[in-house]
Amino acid sequence: MTKNITIEGQAKAITKMIRVSPQKLNLVAATIRGKKVEKAINELKFSRKRISLDVMKTLQSAIANAENNHELDVDELFVSEAYVGKNIVLKRWRARARGRVGKIQKPFSQLTIVVKQNDKTEQSDITEEAQ
Repeated sequence: MTKNITIEGQAKAITKMIRVSPQKLNLVAATIRGKKVEKAINELKFSRKRISLDVMKTLQSAIANAENNHELDVDELFVSEAYVGKNIVLKRWRARARGRVGKIQKPFSQLTIVVKQNDKTEQSDITEEAQ
């Protein structure tokens, strides 16, 4: 088991057992990577994906962790990492013709969001990558 190592100037939040496939969750997580938290929240509010509400809750939890536990300035935070992992898969079946069975898999995912306080050098690197 790994220990949580706290790095100065960053905070993270993890949400486990999200009932969506990792591929679909990664589509939403990719839209907020590298953005300021205000812009990321605004983008998630107007997203038409169902899972964007869960991503927004995780992002707000990471912001609250940064503010309360690490005493970081909320106005200078940006999403440095947003990555998705696999979790369990519920296996179900559906009756098919001639007494056979069709396999149905219901995947779960987990989401980790890391927010950092904005430094001048890191922000310039992010803007260069975006262009």
